[in-house]
Amino acid sequence: MAATMKNVEEIRDRVILGEFGVKNVHTSDFPGNYPGYDDTWDMHTFQKNFRIDVVHLDESNMEFDMVGIDAAIANAFRRILLAEVPTMAIEKVFIYNNTSIVQDEVLSHRLGLIPIKADPRLFEYKNTGDEVAEEGGSEIDTIQLQLKIKCSRNPRASKDSSDPRELYTNHMVYSRDIKWVPIGNQADVFADSSIGPVHDDILIAQLRPGQELDIIMHCVKGIVQLCLGKDHAKFSPVATASYRLLPEITLLEPVEGEKAERLKHCFSRGVIDLQDVNGKKVAKVVNSRLDTCSREVLRHDDLKNVVKLGRLRDHFIFTVESTGILPPDVLVTEAIKVLMAKCHRFVNELDSTDMK
Repeated sequence: MAATMKNVEEIRDRVILGEFGVKNVHTSDFPGNYPGYDDTWDMHTFQKNFRIDVVHLDESNMEFDMVGIDAAIANAFRRILLAEVPTMAIEKVFIYNNTSIVQDEVLSHRLGLIPIKADPRLFEYKNTGDEVAEEGGSEIDTIQLQLKIKCSRNPRASKDSSDPRELYTNHMVYSRDIKWVPIGNQADVFADSSIGPVHDDILIAQLRPGQELDIIMHCVKGIVQLCLGKDHAKFSPVATASYRLLPEITLLEPVEGEKAERLKHCFSRGVIDLQDVNGKKVAKVVNSRLDTCSREVLRHDDLKNVVKLGRLRDHFIFTVESTGILPPDVLVTEAIKVLMAKCHRFVNELDSTDMK
């Protein structure tokens, strides 16, 4: 009976990586599925088991553990990070002059993908329902940017030079050449903010003497996925947002000597360490978190039966890389707010007496 109970616990809590497949993939701990287990959802139990541990945080990257939730919730959170946290992006491009070799449509697309450093929480969504002029925009919903540059020959260049960097001025158009043009009282409201491209070294176009660009751009607040999925990926606030389950590596018996050396090299660096025990090198798992779950060890006939590979079903390791528009910890906070708003909306719909 003890062995059976142990097997049930493994099925409920672990994903097992085998030589020819992955076991226990689907969630099975729902009420009534296992005799003797009360899997009824309880708020107190959830609050006791759920936690978020921040492992790494800098200005552009964040790694944290989300423990005690189902994969459906974790994936919903990931999708919100990708597509439903609002940002500011270039929406309208008014090209007054473009004599470069880059077509207007291609140039507009390149400009639209440049991440803009502006806090979307300080702006309103632009009301597209009003019949306003195409160039319309106000200080509460629009950021105006300008790109005006002309290439010319460098009179001080050497006659024998063939380097464009010496022959021409302004021949490389970068995102640093885009300038913010305040609308209304924006200059006072955002006096302490540096609105403009996140990175100043994004190449936009190359020019030659006589060619120029004269462009006005309007940035608006938006998200990737609207109700009909009609908007653009340029509004995504993250470069990547992904998760993986926490690996678990168990040695079923002592592994010594040459076998221990080979076992160590079957895993990512830092997962297995060799300890000196009575003059023998003995393998020990020191940090299974670093494992990439390559299952390399299962290729060795003398090693595959001494190791058990698994993953914790409710322990998610999230990695979030911001595009620089907002810090990653702010993005995570905003994603949680979006998820909470969705839950409130769903509950309100359930409670509504107008449901059909």
